Amino acid sequence: MRFGILGAVEVWDEAGAPITVGGHRVRVLLALLLLNAGKVVPAEFLIDTLYGDKPPAGAANALQSQVSRLRRGLRGLAEVKLLPAGYRLVVPPDQVDAHRFLRLVAAAAAEAPAGKAALLDEALGLWRGPALADVPEVRAQAVRLEEARVTAVEDRAEAGLALGGHRDLVAPLRELVDAHSLRERPRALLMRALYGTGRQSEALEVFEQTRRMLAEEVGTDPSAKLAAVHLSILRAEGESTVPASERRHLDMSDTKAQIPSGIQCRRNHHRAAHGWWFRRH
Repeated sequence: MRFGILGAVEVWDEAGAPITVGGHRVRVLLALLLLNAGKVVPAEFLIDTLYGDKPPAGAANALQSQVSRLRRGLRGLAEVKLLPAGYRLVVPPDQVDAHRFLRLVAAAAAEAPAGKAALLDEALGLWRGPALADVPEVRAQAVRLEEARVTAVEDRAEAGLALGGHRDLVAPLRELVDAHSLRERPRALLMRALYGTGRQSEALEVFEQTRRMLAEEVGTDPSAKLAAVHLSILRAEGESTVPASERRHLDMSDTKAQIPSGIQCRRNHHRAAHGWWFRRH
């Protein structure tokens, strides 16, 4: 049996066929138990999340009824235990896509670029859409998972740059910047990718756009890390994959032709070409 929360809440049996476990509250309950797979979740927390500030009379019995529905929906393939402190779903964490994702991301941190890229590709491939998409009651947990996903995407780009994939990374990094405009790391990665393909003036323009955007929207300057990337590009240092003899011609002659005229209208193309980047919808 496998469980999915990196997208809508889903359950698949041992043959890979989807299982309908119950109505909306049952899926919320399942999501809460899956987020804490193998751990006890206090009954009070489950009641608060399921019913908000209007719990029914006899809330403990109402929760027990939802647990009974969940047990029936799981068809005995996974056990929900009642313990003195609350309820626990007995399931190996690796059978839950979110826990597998986090394990792969943690393992990737200790790898060299090629191994890191492979593990992050596997981790990001687990996403089917926005986390916990059909259970807004667990919005806070969904936000934390989304933050972990974006960080993993950034880490994957970092590994790709280390492997010399600058040219292939420009388009998905533009999309990442577009989707997360206030994050500076994707902008630094995009600057490095552009510079690495000989497009120094575009890389510098990304910094100027960032500087103006931060000043207008949040009243701050670029971080020291982003400023350091800017300075290294100004000094023509770092990781260009284009021979020095070709950089000036490329930067002056080819830049305009290489700037996408409409990022939004090319998103479908980018997703098809770089599927490991965006498993969002």
